[in-house]
Amino acid sequence: PFVIVCNHQASLDLMGMVEVIPERCVPIAKRELLYLGTVGWACWLSGIIFIERRRRDAAIGVISRTASTMRRENV
Repeated sequence: PFVIVCNHQASLDLMGMVEVIPERCVPIAKRELLYLGTVGWACWLSGIIFIERRRRDAAIGVISRTASTMRRENV
């Protein structure tokens, strides 16, 4: 297991990241991306897990539930 951190500079960077991120990767993104029009819809439809960075406890809860689901489903 490993963590990949992508600090992209523009929405077009997302297309390049999709090509290099491993197949069994579970992407996590800041919740603000949901409100970027078409990019937000595309992120949501692709299964990205969104976290609220300003609410640390809630973000940790989302990540913990995601990890539990991954273990249970052997992802």
